[in-house]
Amino acid sequence: MRLFKIDAVDWLATLPSGSVDLVITDPPYESLEKHRGIGTTTRLKVSKSSSNQWFNIFPNERFESLFKEVYRVLSKNAHFYLFCDQETMFFVKPIAEKMGFKFWKAIVWDKVSIGMGYHYRSRHEFILFFEKGKRKLNNLGVPDVLECKRVYRGYPTEKPVPLIEILIQQSTSSGELVIDPFFGSGATLLAAKNCGREYLGSDISDDAHDYFMNREQN
Repeated sequence: MRLFKIDAVDWLATLPSGSVDLVITDPPYESLEKHRGIGTTTRLKVSKSSSNQWFNIFPNERFESLFKEVYRVLSKNAHFYLFCDQETMFFVKPIAEKMGFKFWKAIVWDKVSIGMGYHYRSRHEFILFFEKGKRKLNNLGVPDVLECKRVYRGYPTEKPVPLIEILIQQSTSSGELVIDPFFGSGATLLAAKNCGREYLGSDISDDAHDYFMNREQN
């Protein structure tokens, strides 16, 4: 079985220590509720602007337990990529460092076109790049700004598969294991498959499982 329907932290706790080569994930951040409150995010839970269901928010208070498990399951020398917004970035960075990760930098995902908002509307998102131990990137010529068009009319906060493929190609070798404890649209899992890597993922949302199974079949 490669897909699991269980809380992210609980699922990670079932994996053997040092068994994973790369973690890439995008939790449903607590800050999203604030954006929803001022009308800059329409697809949290159910809204008049969208028929999509959203998942439950992952509270900030749980990041320490999440990062502790991520660090444990990663192999001796491995990378960890975390998608987040600018507000969450400042909150989670010191927690990840406390758990033992080395923070390298925030990679910028340039979405090419602007999104919703009021003050300098955003066209980017951050990908925090952490390291456990020491592992060299496969291509030192890749810049820290990655341009890739956002996904329209997809799963909430869906990430482009080609974007994830860059991260996987940078931080793993053929046949290694990539996991995503909040797999959502399944972009990380599909990217891993396309790159010839093994993959595992968990998500508590029925919609996420249905969406990914439909993508995989097509």
